[in-house]
Amino acid sequence: MKESFLKERGIYYRINDFEPTRPTLVFVHGLSGSSSAWFPYEKIFQTKYNILSYDLRGHGKSAKPPKYGDYCLDNFADDLACLVASQKIENCVLISHSFGTLISLLFLSKYPNRVRAAVFLSPSLAVSKRKLAKATRPFLSLVNLLRPFPFHPKTGKHIDYSLYPNSGDWNIPRMIADVGNTTLRVYLYCTKQSYGFDQENFLQKINIPVLLIHGKKDTIFPADNSVFMSQKIKGSEIILIPNADHIIALNNVKEITEATRDFVEKNLTLITRR
Repeated sequence: MKESFLKERGIYYRINDFEPTRPTLVFVHGLSGSSSAWFPYEKIFQTKYNILSYDLRGHGKSAKPPKYGDYCLDNFADDLACLVASQKIENCVLISHSFGTLISLLFLSKYPNRVRAAVFLSPSLAVSKRKLAKATRPFLSLVNLLRPFPFHPKTGKHIDYSLYPNSGDWNIPRMIADVGNTTLRVYLYCTKQSYGFDQENFLQKINIPVLLIHGKKDTIFPADNSVFMSQKIKGSEIILIPNADHIIALNNVKEITEATRDFVEKNLTLITRR
């Protein structure tokens, strides 16, 4: 994998050597994480597929814009659009986790012709409607307190997630590492912006192959999200992993890679058509 940087958007990314006849997989990580979550997937998939993984704005090695408005979800979707265009990717399979699924849904609604299939891991579609949102909403008042203070953060790094094996939803050491790397301000900005996101009405308009994978023990975005989405997205597939929680991108690599490979191969003709 080769590292690079999209200067016009401040986005760090990695790619392998693209071959025009292969499907292209684009990986979108979750809140306070980084593209290092996809390292195991890159190793498994890079000899068979074109791979693009990147750090969201404010995350990992990408730039951290200073203002709350910089973290509007439209900006995340437009970052992805510019990155995909810079690599001349005409169509792709989007693979996203958690907060990343919000970005993927918005990207798909804004740029439908750029996506041929999607894999949503632990997805949500209307964050403010979940029970946990009501409990955490008062905490987001900190956003207004932080705005007046100067913000000159250093670029972050890539967390080594092998240090946190079988990490649960509320693994404190991993959460401290993630939020510390992203900064509390960016974490709060992104969380608050996500509360205004609701793509429920868009689901019935999706007309590409979709695979939903969710852990039944997810306490952050409940598995009911994927069940609901599967009922609304025509022809979608759903896999519920019995003993898995929200952190399936880290904890359930084997199940996800196998399911993704089968899904891509089954829809290969549609994905690779010109």
